[in-house]
Amino acid sequence: MKEVTLKSRAIAFAMCAGAVAFILALSATSAGGVDVSNVSRALIPAVVCAVLCWASAERSIAGTASAIDAAIARLARAAQGDLAGDIPAEIGENVPQLASAMHSLFEQLNANLDSVSRLAMFDAVTGLANRTNFRRTCDRMLADLPAGRPGGGVGALFFVDLDRFKAVNDTMGHACGDILLGMVANRLRAVADGVPLRSDNTAPLIGRLAGDEFTLFFPAVHDPAEAARIGRNLLFALAEPFDLAGNAVSIGASIGIALRPQHGDALPELMRAADAAMYYAKGNGRGRAEHFSVELAARIAERATLESDLREAIERDEFTLVYQPQVTTSDERIVAAEALLRWRHPREGMRLPLTFLPCAEESGMIVEIGEWVVHTVAETIARWARSGIEQRLAVNISPRQIDHASFFRRLRETMAVARAPARLLELEISETLAMQCSDDVLEAVALLRGDGATIAIDDFGTGYSNLPRLRALPIDRIKLDRSLIEHIADDANARTIAQAVIGLIHGLGCEAVGEGVETHAQAEILRVIGCDVIQGYAVAAPMDERDFIAWSQSEVRWAAVG
Repeated sequence: MKEVTLKSRAIAFAMCAGAVAFILALSATSAGGVDVSNVSRALIPAVVCAVLCWASAERSIAGTASAIDAAIARLARAAQGDLAGDIPAEIGENVPQLASAMHSLFEQLNANLDSVSRLAMFDAVTGLANRTNFRRTCDRMLADLPAGRPGGGVGALFFVDLDRFKAVNDTMGHACGDILLGMVANRLRAVADGVPLRSDNTAPLIGRLAGDEFTLFFPAVHDPAEAARIGRNLLFALAEPFDLAGNAVSIGASIGIALRPQHGDALPELMRAADAAMYYAKGNGRGRAEHFSVELAARIAERATLESDLREAIERDEFTLVYQPQVTTSDERIVAAEALLRWRHPREGMRLPLTFLPCAEESGMIVEIGEWVVHTVAETIARWARSGIEQRLAVNISPRQIDHASFFRRLRETMAVARAPARLLELEISETLAMQCSDDVLEAVALLRGDGATIAIDDFGTGYSNLPRLRALPIDRIKLDRSLIEHIADDANARTIAQAVIGLIHGLGCEAVGEGVETHAQAEILRVIGCDVIQGYAVAAPMDERDFIAWSQSEVRWAAVG
């Protein structure tokens, strides 16, 4: 349908006015009836009236009507997204207030759209590109770059993870944490600005992915050595203390570096490579910058296979326990056995804990494995007790488990359900974990000890011990780490240290246990310097349940110790 304008409305008004004049004139001249002469005479004033009305309207609203028509057309274009075009001059000439209002409206709309775009594409805390913006922009940059570069130039993606940011956030608050993130962003910009651009003048892209994770993409560095220099510069910049609320705060960072095209042409490939390299850097001491490599890729693939195999092992019940006895040095009496985990791998045979427990710890599967161990130990204790075998079993507690008091409550319930006497259970907790566990955990451990369970500190001598705290812990036995025992047979200083540690353990009112005793000479020296109990291959190797029971009941079992 044809658009209705003010001009067309003015014409319609003039015609209506003429029609009214025609009717009035016709009524005035047709007293006796309507004929051709009356109509003709009535048409004259009607035409005159219509022309006068049109002329008046033309003079008064022609310019305004044209301006309003132009404004309507301009607003229609704005509704289709054209906010940058000029406002027609005739609007300003005829209706200046309307022109000013339209100008203000378009300015406000543009500002609002810019604000929305910034919120959607940029991180509000740092002003850097957010995850979505970084990925889109980086994808476009990669699409515009040739896979091979003249002169050997490469693209470099840096994945930066702050090392101690969470501690700052927790202790100083999120407001200070946000300020710190802004400072980090400024240092990243400074490092990027210090890298000379190549001939294509493509500036690097910096983004904040989430939390304390940042990424930088340099589309053109000269060679891998330059990428390594940039990584070192980033480390140095982030290692310098930050002045935060009057405090010097040090955080540091771990950085992974992936190169294009060596480690992939597409962003997902580069991100996976840089992320893997970053986690490798973090796992090897933090404060490092590591390149992705073929060796690292192999380790990642091996780790993925191991995780998959571990999940299947849990589902298929491929784990088993073996038992290594602990005997007294005074009368060679067996006092306990440590339950040690083994994995019956379907292809590789029996696997020792060191080959899979670190992966289980990092992936969280140690919780399920630990629960299996606890249930199996409880059932074993109950089964042995029913058979008349009063044998204490010791089991290690993982870091994931000891951090939750609920684990120890479930352990008490498990022992009760299995009808396993608590006096036959011993929990081994590493020295480092014992120093860090919460009061809730200590209270839960004390309840277990009150039920009759024995509590032991494992690997003593490898960490830092707070002696007042150690004295306050609910413990019965302390196990010397094998590193304190390894050289006592041929090093007087090692013997002196071991004897001093044993004296300290006795001073705390605990029993001293030497683990990792490999030779008869070590066993004899430990007996002489006062160690109460020993465990290791000098006594017996770990055995399955049937062999352990037979060994413990054999009269010649002490031959290995004597």
